[in-house]
Amino acid sequence: MEPLNYLITGAARGIGRGLTRHLLSRGHRVFLIDSNLPELTNTSTLLLTSGHHQSTFQTSHTDLSNRSSIASAISSASTFFSGRIDVLINNAFPTPHIWSNGASMASQEVDIMSEWDLKLAVGLTAPFLLSRLCIPLLTSPSPSSSSSSSTRPGTIIHISSTRAHQSEQNHEAYSAVKAGLIGLTQSMSISLGQQYNIRVNAISPGWIHVEDENEISDKEGRKWERGLTSEDHEWHPAGRVGKVEDIVKAVEFLVNSDFVTGTEIVVDGGVSKKMVYPE
Repeated sequence: MEPLNYLITGAARGIGRGLTRHLLSRGHRVFLIDSNLPELTNTSTLLLTSGHHQSTFQTSHTDLSNRSSIASAISSASTFFSGRIDVLINNAFPTPHIWSNGASMASQEVDIMSEWDLKLAVGLTAPFLLSRLCIPLLTSPSPSSSSSSSTRPGTIIHISSTRAHQSEQNHEAYSAVKAGLIGLTQSMSISLGQQYNIRVNAISPGWIHVEDENEISDKEGRKWERGLTSEDHEWHPAGRVGKVEDIVKAVEFLVNSDFVTGTEIVVDGGVSKKMVYPE
């Protein structure tokens, strides 16, 4: 497979970090965007000590709720990639996914509206703005190759969630953002497809275990299976909890399938298809 240029948000830990590691190991180049500087620095160090050359990746400490910061990051990415991005992966979302401090919609003692604004800004507005700013980079031919895969327009992948369709208590902002990404995927696939031939798709992960993809886990040497029980695996019709590699495979499928656009790929081991009864 020909090396491609990937821009990934929320790349310092979790699914984003796992995607970055695997894509670099396959010979691609990655521009990592994240607002968490300690985690971003740790991930950079990890990649270097793992043998990845500095020329294959670059990090950007960026506040995705700040539109001027986003524009600055895209400018840096353009310089790093010499004006061509093949894949934009909008993955970032502010943690925690639920309201902080045990709050709920009815809480009066906690300002959940500021949280709401932040989560929508980072989780939904930023992907829209990033996609707009990346149009020239996604449609620019690669300066280093004349092959058809490097001259055709790039692709955009939004990381949604099964929580766009199934809800838990106190996840209003998270569910709203992830559902919004599904709608954004559908609309952008038409708008950008008709005018630029840019394909836009979404991946909706279920339980993807990423407890080993952060700085604390690195220091403690945590393995992927830490904290998982046999019941956790058995809950999934596929027989196990999800791994970052499962998302990597979905990304590779969407990148290489040039007749697929406007769709959502659910990667949840079949859990969302189960009928659940009260015990």
